[in-house]
Amino acid sequence: MYMEKFAERLKELIGEESVYSVAKKIGIPQQTLSRYLHCQREIGIENLCKIANYFKEDLDFLCGRKDY
Repeated sequence: MYMEKFAERLKELIGEESVYSVAKKIGIPQQTLSRYLHCQREIGIENLCKIANYFKEDLDFLCGRKDY
């Protein structure tokens, strides 16, 4: 459940920007970010925090525990 919601929210946040560009700015491999988007890899706390910091979003929002 959380992986799917995370992927959905991440897609919304990335928008029209390329996955490669976002991954590079965040500091994680592009392939890793792509796997998160396709629910092929579970995210660890370190990368979750990097993504939250980059987009200035709450962890609970990213994981689907809260809606805004």
